[in-house]
Amino acid sequence: MATKNQSSKSQSKQNPKSTTYKSGDNQKSAFNFGDNSTNVLIGAAAAGAALGFAANMGRKLIVQATSAASGDWADALVTEHRMTLAIFDKILATTNKQTTMRSTLLAKLKYALSKHAIQEEMVIYPALRQEGRTGEADDLNSEHGIVKTYLYELETMPKDSAKWLARVRDFRSMIEEHMREEENEVFPALRNSLSDEENSKVTALMNKEGFKFA
Repeated sequence: MATKNQSSKSQSKQNPKSTTYKSGDNQKSAFNFGDNSTNVLIGAAAAGAALGFAANMGRKLIVQATSAASGDWADALVTEHRMTLAIFDKILATTNKQTTMRSTLLAKLKYALSKHAIQEEMVIYPALRQEGRTGEADDLNSEHGIVKTYLYELETMPKDSAKWLARVRDFRSMIEEHMREEENEVFPALRNSLSDEENSKVTALMNKEGFKFA
């Protein structure tokens, strides 16, 4: 026959006593943060999101500031042309062993050309069409398709070969001719055909498109 103490121990094992905490208890579960802690976490998350947004906006402003500071839309696009050609020159100065450098510079070139193309395709070429110069706009826009083809080829070709660098050189020659036509003929003619107010509007619209892409 089991003793009283043995019976009590057996009952305790069969029916373990769970510990609960009421809202008024001083002790709390490790998972119960309480209202104040929750508010702190929410506030920290909101602050982090705000900082991230501000940092992104700051980055966009910096990226677009170089172009915007150049003056009107034509001057800004010419500035971007020069910056793009500088990236080409850095690529052409690399050796076949510098594949990582080539990949990094190609990414920068791709970004610069994509941002530039968006500004022209969304604002400048439509303005050309509106001025009755549809043929010019279409020709320039089609050349942007060739630019994309070059970028695709350079992305997929082995970057440790002389053929890759030769393709870069061909690409630079092609795009420099495209830029020369815009700078010497297209941009001056379009700017002169627009009023000061219209040019200001084109500048604002172009910077808006560039800011979105930045």
